Amino acid sequence: QVQLVESGGGLVQPGGSLRLSCAASGDTVNFRPHYMAWFSQSATNKREFVAALRWNGGATWYADSVKGRFTISRDNADNTVLQMNNLKPEDTAVYYCAADQYYRGFNDVSRFENDYQFWGRGTQVTISS
Repeated sequence: QVQLVESGGGLVQPGGSLRLSCAASGDTVNFRPHYMAWFSQSATNKREFVAALRWNGGATWYADSVKGRFTISRDNADNTVLQMNNLKPEDTAVYYCAADQYYRGFNDVSRFENDYQFWGRGTQVTISS
């Protein structure tokens, strides 16, 4: 079984930055995601799509609310990284890493949590002065 583990959350002031990382562990020999994504869930909202990355090829997708501020990438250690800049209080949420093993079409990705098969436990991000 594959586990996804998030790290890098914390408390920062508005305008600050955080770098979240997601690592896969366990039975990763046969783990071949088509997409890796980040979702967020605040205290009052359902889990929402933030960003996704095609694992092989590097295409990326973002929610409108984070475009120009967040960047999703794959690092040399095969972690999925979410660089979060110019953070706002409304970005406060638990951030989850997710993996989708299925191909969704050329230049397309699923923004629905039910389409992702693997999930981490989340990391808390709090933006407050």
